[in-house]
Amino acid sequence: MREALYYETGEKGNTVCELCPNRCEIARGKRGICGIRQNENGKLFSLTYGKISSINFDPIEKKPLYHFYPGRSILSIGSVGCNFRCPWCQNFEISQTSFDGDALRETAPEALIQLARTYDSPGIAYTYNEPLINYEFLYDCSKEFHKNGLKNVIVSNGYICEKPFANLIPFIDAANIDIKFFNDSGYRKYTGGKLGDILRSVEMLHKAKKHIELTLCLIPGLNDSKAEFSDFVDWVWALSPDIPLHLSRYFPAYKFHRYPTPLKTMHSLRDIAIKKLNYVYLGNVFEESNTYCPKCKTVLIRRKGYLVEKENLKDGICQNCGEILPFIF
Repeated sequence: MREALYYETGEKGNTVCELCPNRCEIARGKRGICGIRQNENGKLFSLTYGKISSINFDPIEKKPLYHFYPGRSILSIGSVGCNFRCPWCQNFEISQTSFDGDALRETAPEALIQLARTYDSPGIAYTYNEPLINYEFLYDCSKEFHKNGLKNVIVSNGYICEKPFANLIPFIDAANIDIKFFNDSGYRKYTGGKLGDILRSVEMLHKAKKHIELTLCLIPGLNDSKAEFSDFVDWVWALSPDIPLHLSRYFPAYKFHRYPTPLKTMHSLRDIAIKKLNYVYLGNVFEESNTYCPKCKTVLIRRKGYLVEKENLKDGICQNCGEILPFIF
């Protein structure tokens, strides 16, 4: 265990975790909503420091990140736990499980750096479960990767308090933030979170000039109304029309068994988004997901599944019209 950052202890020995906006008040011997931050005799500890459930080399498009080192594979790790309770979670086996240290593998930043270099990874992605709840290890690991000239990627729900996120952001290079709803009532009912806190995290990343891509899993009857989606697109556009938006198709999982998102819905909402945003992609569908130059509409990157081929693109410049494009290679 590692003593947690960002908590306070009350007179009765209860700890108040200040890492995420849940601000769990945790009695002695108990854990917070995330399941991995525990009160031991009036001190808060992270149970998952240096402990991982998953490790792999994934296509970076799987995160999904389409404009950050496209076509490369990246070292990816995950642990257990989450500060949300999404009933449709695709990774519920690790995100919604009880902590069991014996089932996890020990690791250290130095070992992960060596692994990344051995297999020519541009850096590391913290993913699979919610990485921000394992803040202490994420913070230490990201500092070491940054010091060694390697990139740090978070795949996250963005649900974190402002102060700890501000201290982490200098070491983060790219993020995919998973937006669940664009209304507060949906967040509160299905995740326990609040919309405003997620939007603030995205805005903080944008202000710090970090590479951002956004994902919205479209769930029939929950977050796929044209009015709500149009408001969401307007908000993204106000930040930057160059932020890639991934619209992911929902399939039944965990405790939620609604029918899969109709392709008609996905195409319809994509048509709304591309009127304002330059890069809109469909995920979990058997279709090409190409990148086109927003100025001349030339194909720049062809994608079929995780097969990626660059065309008409050199040094981030469209070879047809000369447009400078927001890619990181």
